[in-house]
Amino acid sequence: MADPVDLPEPDRIEGAPHPRETAQVFGHAAAETAFLEAFTSGRLHHGWLISGPRGVGKATLAWKIARFLRATPDPGGAGLFGEAPAPASLDIPADHPVARQSRALTEPGIHLVRRSVNDTTGKMSAEIRAIDVRRLAGFFGLSLTDGGRRVVILDCADEMNSTAANALLKMLEEPPAGAVLLLVSHRPSRLLPTIRSRCRELRLGPLAPDDLAAALTAAGAEAGADTGALAELAGGSVGEALRLSLLDGPAIYSELVAIIEHAPRYDRPRAIALTNSLAGVANAARFDLTLRLVELFLSRLARTGAGHPPDREVCPGEAALLSRLSPDRHTATRWASLGQDLSARAGHGRAVNLDPAALTLDLIFRINETAAAPVA
Repeated sequence: MADPVDLPEPDRIEGAPHPRETAQVFGHAAAETAFLEAFTSGRLHHGWLISGPRGVGKATLAWKIARFLRATPDPGGAGLFGEAPAPASLDIPADHPVARQSRALTEPGIHLVRRSVNDTTGKMSAEIRAIDVRRLAGFFGLSLTDGGRRVVILDCADEMNSTAANALLKMLEEPPAGAVLLLVSHRPSRLLPTIRSRCRELRLGPLAPDDLAAALTAAGAEAGADTGALAELAGGSVGEALRLSLLDGPAIYSELVAIIEHAPRYDRPRAIALTNSLAGVANAARFDLTLRLVELFLSRLARTGAGHPPDREVCPGEAALLSRLSPDRHTATRWASLGQDLSARAGHGRAVNLDPAALTLDLIFRINETAAAPVA
């Protein structure tokens, strides 16, 4: 494969196995069945768009499909003892050569397209460039000793610049024989309509709490006693749940709720203690997570006032707080507007390297200030 294993991996969550190292897909049996039926029918499409929210298992499914295609004979093909039986699932043995080689990025029939290091700057590119896509010409030009399918995983397609997208479109319009292209996309609406129209879509949804817990366990993390609360914070995304678990996200969110519980008389000493814990380079990830949790809290406030309260509370007392601070559509609009304002303020603060403690404390103060505004 084109990417050497020692390159930085923009598609890896720190502290978690890479999707190619994850054998099992959780919560997406319908998508697996749809692909398997297309394969066994002998009418396998050359382009597949695997879409859905970030972190729900799209790349894991893409790698599972790629391994399956490389390890499984075409349906109807005659083997040594007659026609090969139709596969019952996309699973292949963990010790299969394809499984071992794909984990090491050495499987000759699988090519991963992702952001790469810019040779001029020596830094990871912010987008997938045309050169990354055009390398596929060399991949398709090589002969495989087993004569099997060639599989391309593009993770993620949303990161292509316009030149790369047009280069990919040409390949989708005139795909090489035996090629299957798997496009991972968090926001398929951003792709060229002509790319979407040439792919069959497998749409993945957020994971249910039980599936999320199983995926976390498989990744070497634990959801804790309240899996539902973690799923609520993560929006059904195992990727986000991993970040939350590794950085103690549920505890940070519970602390935010406790600080705001009596707004507009917020707990300032407790707020200062929380924000001071975000200072320093070592706490950069925890700081970023806290900013996301502040945005999530404001979103939950807006949804509550709009008549769509969250399905469950993340921590004791949250539901009562959301109802008190956002009782109607007028307050919902106020919280939604504040959410946009604070998101922009946080983005600017990070851009100019504002002190994390000061920035976060300011955001909390703005929430408390808004809670003091009279209800119409």
